[in-house]
Amino acid sequence: MSERTGVITFKGGPLTLIGPELSTGQAAPDFTLVTNDLATKSLADFAGKVLVLVTVPSLDTPVCDVETRRFNEEAAALGDDVVVAAVSVDLPFAQKRWCGAAGVDRVETLSDYKDHGFGEAYGLLIKELALLTRAVVVVDRAGKISHVQIVGEVTEEPDYSATLAAIQSA
Repeated sequence: MSERTGVITFKGGPLTLIGPELSTGQAAPDFTLVTNDLATKSLADFAGKVLVLVTVPSLDTPVCDVETRRFNEEAAALGDDVVVAAVSVDLPFAQKRWCGAAGVDRVETLSDYKDHGFGEAYGLLIKELALLTRAVVVVDRAGKISHVQIVGEVTEEPDYSATLAAIQSA
């Protein structure tokens, strides 16, 4: 598996991403993620919809909490043909508990805890931490990537305006 350096930092310290660099226009890689009820979902489950993959290191951290709540608010106005999924390596039980406590009901939480296959396929797995980096990937209705933002400093939030614009044009 390829490794990339110089892409992200955590509190200023450089980290390594495992997996390929994604680019707009390419077909979104398939994945298998675990739902809060331990079922699995793949890319095919979102066919024909705009899929917004919001990856976070852990829902139990302040920036991830703020970001996921913000996307939950935004998702309410996006319509039924847009799915926003927050992906982390948190256990599904913890994701479900966090959503209940946070009142998050418009963002679907999915876990990559089993084998980090999503993180590796999307080039978003942090080698040193075995967590996903903070990123947003928008997949259009045809299954092509229309927007990618890897947040350079893991402790910062993504560019919400750019993501919302990408969703509208997907």
